[in-house]
Amino acid sequence: MTMRMMRLAIALLSLYGFFAGARSADDLVEGERLYQIHCAGCHGPKGEGGRGTVLVASNLSRASTEGALINVIARGIPGTEMLAARLEPQQVRQVAAWVRKLGQQPSLQIAGDARRGEQLYLGKGDCASCHAIKTQGGISGPDLTEIGLRRGSEYLRKALLDPEADVPENFSQYRWHTVIPDNFLQVRVVTKDGQRITGPRLNEDPFSIQLRDLSGRIHSFSKSELAELRKDWGKSFMPSYRGVFSSEELDDVVAFLLSLRGAK
Repeated sequence: MTMRMMRLAIALLSLYGFFAGARSADDLVEGERLYQIHCAGCHGPKGEGGRGTVLVASNLSRASTEGALINVIARGIPGTEMLAARLEPQQVRQVAAWVRKLGQQPSLQIAGDARRGEQLYLGKGDCASCHAIKTQGGISGPDLTEIGLRRGSEYLRKALLDPEADVPENFSQYRWHTVIPDNFLQVRVVTKDGQRITGPRLNEDPFSIQLRDLSGRIHSFSKSELAELRKDWGKSFMPSYRGVFSSEELDDVVAFLLSLRGAK
């Protein structure tokens, strides 16, 4: 290759890089716009999390690669409230580009001390009587082993102060592939012999229903055995911790919950 041809090749590569960068910048602008419309309601305007997971993270557990992230946005995540986006393929790629940019931001600073929060969780809050972490604890409430990956700080704070504020109400039928808390439903049954049981639904089909009572015992009934079956959409048996935890203690408990990111 002559020197003249080499210079021409370098110039063409530089020009390509310029236009590629311009397209990338345009994609980010459009990706942010689409994100605010379709994603911010769950994941927060700045990726700080809420009902959806925190996106200000260098590595997303369910979308560690670009291809996986695009797939999650396009198809959703079965068993969760992450639904498939109603976007064109190019728009999905633009949103993914913006989410990757959010992941490059500095980690969000969380008020509170996770170590103090753990002691409050185990002691004053008595949370382990209902919730399990890595198989340790109660089973009447949702497992919290990975709650820090699934929920943001404001969502967790609201759940502690007002547990019924955001209980899912949009699932008219039980879906076997959808896990608690996203498929949570409190049910009350009365059998024909007068037995009364309240607890979260575990499974249901047109002919039978299974639930766990507040002591952790599992019950299975044929619907023909029941005199009454009530489904309390939007209700929760979790108590409010308003007035139980001080503002500082609440910060500590939230910090502890956010630190729960699965087995390590």
